[in-house]
Amino acid sequence: MYLGLDLGTSGVKALLIDERQAIVGSAHGELDVSRPHSGWSEQDSADWIRATEEAVGALKQAHPKALAAVKGIGLSGQMHGATLLDASDAVLRPCILWNDTRSFAEAAALDADPRFRAVTGNIVFPGFTAPKLVWVKNNEPEIFAKVRKVLLPKDYLRLWLTGEHISEMSDASGTAWLDVSARHWSDELLAATGMDESQMPSLVEGTERAGMLKPELAARWGIGGPAVVAGGAGDNAASACGMGTIGEGHAFVSIGTSGVLFAANAAYLPNPESAVHTFCHALPRTWHQMGVILSATDSLNWLSDVTGRSAAELTGELGEALKAPGGVTFLPYLSGERTPYNDAAIRGAFAGLGHESGRTVLTQAVLEGVAFAFRDCLEALRKAGTTLDRVTAIGGGSRSAYWLKSIATALGLPVDIPAEGDFGAAFGAARLGLIAAESADPVAICTPPAISHSVDPDGALTDAYEEAYQRYRALYPAVKKATAG
Repeated sequence: MYLGLDLGTSGVKALLIDERQAIVGSAHGELDVSRPHSGWSEQDSADWIRATEEAVGALKQAHPKALAAVKGIGLSGQMHGATLLDASDAVLRPCILWNDTRSFAEAAALDADPRFRAVTGNIVFPGFTAPKLVWVKNNEPEIFAKVRKVLLPKDYLRLWLTGEHISEMSDASGTAWLDVSARHWSDELLAATGMDESQMPSLVEGTERAGMLKPELAARWGIGGPAVVAGGAGDNAASACGMGTIGEGHAFVSIGTSGVLFAANAAYLPNPESAVHTFCHALPRTWHQMGVILSATDSLNWLSDVTGRSAAELTGELGEALKAPGGVTFLPYLSGERTPYNDAAIRGAFAGLGHESGRTVLTQAVLEGVAFAFRDCLEALRKAGTTLDRVTAIGGGSRSAYWLKSIATALGLPVDIPAEGDFGAAFGAARLGLIAAESADPVAICTPPAISHSVDPDGALTDAYEEAYQRYRALYPAVKKATAG
């Protein structure tokens, strides 16, 4: 048996698979986010441990024999979070999360240093880890002086599981301290932020062994023998392992809280000017590119809160047949935007509202706005040298048939829908645990799921969607100019 632990923003998911990769069971532990100030987003790392204990405890209750047979554990986690530890591994402050934008000025200053883009292949985004540490240095100097280790969220979980300070390449790529081509920490970039390599965890590939489960935890969970803990992956790379998105040209679109258009690459292909993320993959000698939007299903959930109707009710009111875009356009920048603008300050907007603009019109505009944001990501990937023929859809938003039709038409690409199953980050993490424990071939393990059906672009609406996309593109500079402080 093999256990995947996925530390997300809203909870920890624990998933068990057997040697044939069949899912035996899964469980969840809830997490909350603290937002003490505008633009801030934090979590207490002790809550990650509590949620993990809840999830694994539920698995133990439901599947005690299967849990007892676990030989390998893989980790996945929300990226970029800054977990700061002192010399005794005590946590110094709440973790600053991926969607925290307080360090936008520090990020801009680092990004203005040409060494960062040259070494990392990426813009220094406000959500990345390095600018968070500069913010702490500037605003909480007494805490910064005590920092002896900086761990990403899943790697703090690893410390609790194994006692080891270890990270892996995919998650480390989102810190702005990693030489992404050479796959090692950059002394030059660390020094530019007042840090050094002694404050970093050691690095392994995601498929490699990265510690052993502590005997006391194994005993508490009823695990009968030694359990290897794999390097694991950041959440998107872990999802790619779960989806089998590991070969050149393979891609998925993740319609979750945030949105990701993810493409696997056999070579390092940076193009930071396009605001594409170029990161190491979880597998050795592979990389990936991502276009990232910050509010995908979050946009629909926002409309749900405003209207008092569930997301399913809202999308259900649109019916089955895809409609031509109307006169209302929605910009889904509720938390700023990454690809293609790297703009933490921009905010969302509706344009073209009239007396006739009822709830269904707003819902349609929200779905189209997110679809057009994914189109922005596709155009950015093309500028970075990646061409896609089709994508596979994952995430909660993929349950909406209407939304899938809209995304397929906006992208001009077929969208494949996996057969029933769980192929997300926890499943990918469990696969990495299997690979590390058994020294298995990653390509043989990380195979794609069977496809239930495909959603093709609606050719009759291609021109209408293109016209609407151009209106969408024209709105960003107008809104930016009108709302600049």
